[in-house]
Parts: sequence; structure tokens; C-alpha cells
Amino acid sequence: MIEYKTKGTCSTKIRFELRDGKVYSTAFENGCDGNLKALGLLVEGMDAGELVAKLKGLRCGKKKTSCADQLATAVAEAAAAVINQQT
Repeated sequence: MIEYKTKGTCSTKIRFELRDGKVYSTAFENGCDGNLKALGLLVEGMDAGELVAKLKGLRCGKKKTSCADQLATAVAEAAAAVINQQT
């Protein structure tokens, strides 16, 4: 299970699994409970690259980020770490 401490959002932490380049078991700590549960269900089994492409840069109101953007950042970092371990 990967844990990512968010920055600039109501949610404070994201947990997810990255297996074979796909995202599973996404859960947020704090934030808009229903919306974040829905986001977790929508990205279940999604290719990490597709998730990052779709969610990176999304903003929440006047904030410079969003929970979806933070998830994209977390997944991108985790995927890069996996690639670095393989080389």
C-alpha cells in the first residue's frame, strides 16, 4: 500500500496500490467523503498513465490543486519510483 501526504487540499492522505501499472484500492483520508469514494471507484483498475493524463492539473475552486490532482501526482511519483527500481 502506498501512502501519499497531500498538499493544499481538504484531504490529508491518499492510500492506493500500484500493480502492473494499474491503480487499485484508492482511499482518501478526510475531504469530501462521497466525492472521494466515487473518485476511488472510478479509477479502480485504471492505467497509471491514463489516470495522470486525465486528472493532472485539475483545480478545486481557487486552489492551485485538487484531490484528483494530488492523486495524479501521487500515482506519477509511485510509477516513477517503480521504473527507477527496475533499472
